[in-house]
Amino acid sequence: MTGPADAEIRVLLVDDQELARSGLRLILRPNDGFVIAGECGDGAEVPAALAATEVDVVVMDLRMKNVGGIEATRRLRQSGDHPPVLALTTFDDDELLAGALRAGAVGYVLKDSSAEDLIRAVRAVAAGDAWLDAAVTARVLTTYRQAAPDRAAGPPPGLLTAREQDVLRAVGRGLTDAEIAASLVISEVTVRSDLGRIFAKLGLRDRTAAVIYAFDHGIVNPGEVGRDHAPRPIVRDRPTVRAGSVSAPPLRFSALGPLRAWRGVAQLDLGPVRQQALLAALVLRSDQTVTDAELLDGVWGLEPPGTGVNVLRTYVLRLRTCLRAAGESTKESVIRRSRTGYSFVGHAVRMDVTRLREITAEAGAAEEAGELAMAVDACTDALDLFHGEPLAGLPGPFAAGERLRLVERKVKLSQQKAELQLRLGRYVETADELSAVLAVNPHREPLAALLMRALYARGLRAEALAVYRRIHDQLVRDFEVEPGEELRRTRAAVLRRDDGYLGFA
Repeated sequence: MTGPADAEIRVLLVDDQELARSGLRLILRPNDGFVIAGECGDGAEVPAALAATEVDVVVMDLRMKNVGGIEATRRLRQSGDHPPVLALTTFDDDELLAGALRAGAVGYVLKDSSAEDLIRAVRAVAAGDAWLDAAVTARVLTTYRQAAPDRAAGPPPGLLTAREQDVLRAVGRGLTDAEIAASLVISEVTVRSDLGRIFAKLGLRDRTAAVIYAFDHGIVNPGEVGRDHAPRPIVRDRPTVRAGSVSAPPLRFSALGPLRAWRGVAQLDLGPVRQQALLAALVLRSDQTVTDAELLDGVWGLEPPGTGVNVLRTYVLRLRTCLRAAGESTKESVIRRSRTGYSFVGHAVRMDVTRLREITAEAGAAEEAGELAMAVDACTDALDLFHGEPLAGLPGPFAAGERLRLVERKVKLSQQKAELQLRLGRYVETADELSAVLAVNPHREPLAALLMRALYARGLRAEALAVYRRIHDQLVRDFEVEPGEELRRTRAAVLRRDDGYLGFA
């Protein structure tokens, strides 16, 4: 299978949410080497879709009403030859992701991952690599091992040569063939040859099994997993963008609420909502060329403007005027025109979305270092960046997709903070905060499980069981599904007063 430099990557999208599929279509674009070969609204539709057209990668949501992603992946594996499956899920759920690996998925990506990560994941899987999200890999592999303890057995790593062990270590860290070749200063052909011998010597069926083997046998430590350890490309200094003069006040944007912009301390009038939606489609894809067609699709969707691309020129002219610093020319504008579309010069501005990523990384680093209170403070700072619904009121599929992604990130931060607070014994504030978050996200099972634990720790066992009843009824009423295994286990632990399982022993 080849990457986009050699051939198009044909992708089958499987998700029961049309909005989610629309967001994926906007990310996996033809000019990046992708073709959406087909779409399915349920796992049961996948075999027919694969029979109807050639597919290189299946991007599969795990939670669907009828046939979920895990069962659909298992059926594909049992049917014989099939394209690789990249699992996609909203939930950072260890058992769910481990189940996807057991079913035969070659990797997974969380839905709140960046567009760049999703693109890299699909390309890696199409090229025959595994893709495991660095943020959760170590925990997921632990869950996988618990369900398949024989994985830790098998031939010893001593059967491998020194270079083969280096290649296996790199695979365990999540590197692609190209990254391994660059790291070890060997060719990609040599990497693939070494991998073939590694699989044969250790009896491994695929790259994902190799990652698990490396983790199980201590070849890779949990802290090493992820592409932060991959060779970093050389990034040349970008030219400084003048904003009229050296003393021009900075341009700032906020997307974690209604879209807003400031030049210095002065808030700018960004115009009508369609114009703002166009700006958001550029700002949130900074330093990328967005084609005219993509802007029309992302802002107007199925209701394109009668004037076609002319409206883009009008809106861009207005936005340039609005965002321009004193004395700045059109050529110096943060919105640039190319032959095929427009781009936004991202390094010339400050954005709260960028700051959100930075603080989230700080929280993760503090947690990894054992500084739990510091990690809680970082989560709080990140959550404080939100001031209402992200991109509130902006129309179009692009804004809708980004809104969903940013809301998911906010929920995930709330979950991370709650987990940390429980470890610190802050049960009262944890319960209060989770109750508020769950009230506006009533189907979030991980949040409900954490709230049950917090209430139980306060001695409010009946209230904890009431949380389970509420979310059970909500899920049955809205989706005709029962709560997942983790939530059911939490309820059972509360009923039998199992402090050990609930983490309070």
